[in-house]
Amino acid sequence: MPYPQPPASARHDEMHALYRDHSQWLQGWIRRRLGNADRAADITQDTFLRLISSALRQPLAEPRSFLATVARRVMIDQLRRRNLEQAYLEFLASQPVLEECSPEQRLLMLETLMQLNAMLDGLGQKVRDTFLYVQLDGLTYPEVAQRLGVSVSSVTKYMAKATERCLLFAFDAQL
Repeated sequence: MPYPQPPASARHDEMHALYRDHSQWLQGWIRRRLGNADRAADITQDTFLRLISSALRQPLAEPRSFLATVARRVMIDQLRRRNLEQAYLEFLASQPVLEECSPEQRLLMLETLMQLNAMLDGLGQKVRDTFLYVQLDGLTYPEVAQRLGVSVSSVTKYMAKATERCLLFAFDAQL
């Protein structure tokens, strides 16, 4: 007599079926947008990993639409991460070389970069850009306003929003 499947096993079966039925379609959809098969494969896997780790408990009425939405968010997150890493590398390249970094120092810098990325996650692109221009590039508010095509008042508001996020992140880290 077969035993009833526990909910975790049923969820596993649903995820397996979703992957089996839609992963090739999703990878092709992403590849057409990015023009890169390797990145499409990585983003497809990240999309399904995000879906598996989510709290989604109901069947999907439109699985392809849902997968495309999740994939778009994964692509945006990767783009933001790449932009942040690029800004950080440009900042490092502009700094005078004092001495070679030890592996421990590199790890500390990488952890700091990841914390910065987590802290800025969820902020609008202009708020993130403003924060990075001011903090990493050392631009003045008028220079940032000119680069972003906004007013100095908007830059001030963006920095206030980013500073608030920093303070909340630091406060949460202390708890």
